[in-house]
Amino acid sequence: MRTLKFTVAGLALAAAGSAQAAGIGARIGTTGLGADVAWDLAPTLSARLGYSGGSVDHDVDTNITYHGKLKLSNLNTFLDFAPLGPLFRFTGGFIFNQNKFDVQSDQVNGGSISGTVKPGNSAAPYLGIGYGRVSGAGVNFYADLGVMFQGSPQASLTANCGSLSAGQCSSLQSQVASQQAQLEDKLKNAKYYPVLNVGLTIGF
Repeated sequence: MRTLKFTVAGLALAAAGSAQAAGIGARIGTTGLGADVAWDLAPTLSARLGYSGGSVDHDVDTNITYHGKLKLSNLNTFLDFAPLGPLFRFTGGFIFNQNKFDVQSDQVNGGSISGTVKPGNSAAPYLGIGYGRVSGAGVNFYADLGVMFQGSPQASLTANCGSLSAGQCSSLQSQVASQQAQLEDKLKNAKYYPVLNVGLTIGF
């Protein structure tokens, strides 16, 4: 195992050492505020690592209104392939995410329902196209447009009974399973999460 670790580390250092160019970028978009570092592996191919995060308020209605906060945390591992020149490229890889959507309902018969919705895939495949390369020399604009395949959303909800009677609490708890299914259905399109990021790079 130790030999394998040294071998992987050696290959990574060799790749970085043989790279023709490298760069860093700062960006903002649908995955949050983030940054990238990239280096060339070949004249038309570069590797890119990055992280982005943030939070957005968003309300959702089933037959109950939920006030939600989308919390973003995304680590991307990409390969950028630019066969037609440095400006246009294809990008593929994985986004390792800890994204979650925390929700709190309005009052429901004197109580409330709260919980979290998470994507099905914590390691989400990504495919997209882009403009500009982070590893390009000088100061440049870059953008990404693609899809993160997060998987179907999975809701975990809890009934908050407060001062409700035992019977009222039981009635509220009986709604939880139904509400989980309705919330998952309402957010089902999020399994194909759109990625649109724009930023600036500094290459060297």
